[in-house]
Parts: sequence; structure tokens; C-alpha cells
Amino acid sequence: SLVREAVEKIKSLRDREGLSGIPSGFRDVDKETGGWQSSDLIIIAARPAMGKTAFLLSMARNIAVEHKIPMALFSLEMASVQLITRMIASETGISSEKLRKGTLEDDEWERLFSNVSNLENAPLYIDETPALSVFDFRAKCRRLVMQHGVRIIMVDYLQLMTANQGKGAGNREQEIATISRSLKAIAKELDVPVIALSQLSRTVETRPNKRPQLSDLRESGAIEQDADIVSFIYRPEYYKIDMWEDETPSANQAELIIAKHRNGSTADVRLSFMKEMAKFADLDVFGYGGGTENSFTNNNDQSFFQQLKTTIDPSAAFGPPSDSKPLSGSAMNDDDDEDMPF
Repeated sequence: SLVREAVEKIKSLRDREGLSGIPSGFRDVDKETGGWQSSDLIIIAARPAMGKTAFLLSMARNIAVEHKIPMALFSLEMASVQLITRMIASETGISSEKLRKGTLEDDEWERLFSNVSNLENAPLYIDETPALSVFDFRAKCRRLVMQHGVRIIMVDYLQLMTANQGKGAGNREQEIATISRSLKAIAKELDVPVIALSQLSRTVETRPNKRPQLSDLRESGAIEQDADIVSFIYRPEYYKIDMWEDETPSANQAELIIAKHRNGSTADVRLSFMKEMAKFADLDVFGYGGGTENSFTNNNDQSFFQQLKTTIDPSAAFGPPSDSKPLSGSAMNDDDDEDMPF
């Protein structure tokens, strides 16, 4: 019966220390959420340069590399090679500038090689289809869940999707409402959490502390209505605000503001943010990787190491794709600052 099923689920939580969903890899985030729950739509929103993509990639690394959980990442803005190279920067601790120029020391090449292997074996599936429609998104997600056992789906970012509507079918706000409703329906149908990045309006910039709130969700109140969790990434340091409200230093820190939680309480979770590697971690973790410490694996396959060293083109992953075109549906990156603070 449904009652017995619920009781069994509650009992299982005891064995998992309250973690009933997919772990984000961030201790305090998981403590507040219990992990990302099946059938939930989770919105993570922020202004440009707060590090939305960096946060998503840090989570993807924690989930796919550390926990070996099959996951899918739909990147509507960046090429897959760009995403993977950013994950390499985070995983290895090698600065993005060195990766762009290919000016690595021998020990850094070894580190790069070891962690390429870690990422290569991770059950991470990336789709870089631009201007993806919700119809095609649903079909791709069904296939990924059935064929690869994908247990969590991420989208970067919601406003770059299209809603399968013909000309004159409605305004942009109605289209975003359709996309938001469709993402929630897909999460429920496939019984997996769907995490979607979203942009915020410029209203945030008019406040003295630049702190986002629910009314800042851009183009549609439907996002707030459909989402089970709405959270914001906030880095006061970016705005030259040196102290948090509790008068502690804000340098190299960010806050995940859980502003709506349908099945739990709201909370503010502090995280460390390493700008050079575009990486988020728990406040007390400064090692490589995501939410937990990660040691490099040793690999003596020098032939592959030499091949990697002589053939890799790090700059290719940071430049725009050769056939890149402006994407329709959003003016997010019309701002002077890009989303990633590289």
C-alpha cells in the first residue's frame, strides 16, 4: 500500500543519514534539502558573473565522478568541450589561464592526464543542442533515462529553450511559463530531479546589497509557481561588498539562498568559491574536486601521457565554437559581464 511504501522510505532515510535524494556533494546544501528529490523541479538563478555554470559543473562533478550517478547535462549556450575543460580546471586545480595557453609544467600535465581519466569514466552525458525545444528535450530525456539509467537532469539554461509554439502563439512570458511547466512535467513523468539554471532581472542591481529575491525571476512568475525549490547564487564580493551581514569577510565565498522549498524550510548556505578554478566547495574544503577532498590517481601510462601532452588544444575549449551564432530567446549575456568570472 502507499502507507507502507511511505513508512519504508522513512526507515531507509535512517540508514542514509537523512539523504533521501541525489547528493549535490555540498554537505550543508544536502543537509537542508535531503538531496535533490525525484520528480522535483529545482531552479538555480543568479545574475551574470555569480557563477551559475560553475556551480552546476561543480555539482555535476560531485554527482558523476564522485558518486558515479548517471546524469545528463543539457548545455544550450556553451559547447561540450568548453564545459569539460572547465571541469578539468576545477578537478585538477590548474588555472584556467594556463589551460587556455597550454603552458603547463610536467607535473601539471600528469595531473591533467590523471583527472582526464576520472572524467572520461564518469557517467556524464552532455547534449549541446542550441535553442532546444521542450518537445525534443522530453524525447532526449526519455531516451537517456531508458538507455543509460540517468537519474538527474540539468539544463543550462531555461531561457534558451523554446516552447514549440508557432508564430503569434503568445508573448515571451507565456512561452517561459510553458517551458517551466514542461520541465516540471518531465521531472514527474521520469521520476528524476530536473535542475534548471535561470536568469534574474536587473532589478537586483538597484538594491544596496544586491541580494536577489523571488520577485527577481525574469520574464515569468510561473517559474516560482512550478518549481519545488527556487534558489539563488549570491557573491557579495563581486559587488565590492567586503563583509556579510554578520560582519564576517565575504572574500572567496558565495551563498546559495534557498528562497522557496515546497517540502522543506528556506535557508542560506555559505560555500567557498575559488575563482581561478571556477569551483564551489564546502566552506572548510579547499582541496581539488567539488564538495569533498579528492586525491589524484597515479597512472604510469606514459605513452598516453605524451600523446595527450602533444595533441591537446586547451584553447579550443575556451573559445567560441567555429559555427557559433547568437542564440534567440534571451538577452542574458548582453550584459558586459559573462556568466563565468574567468
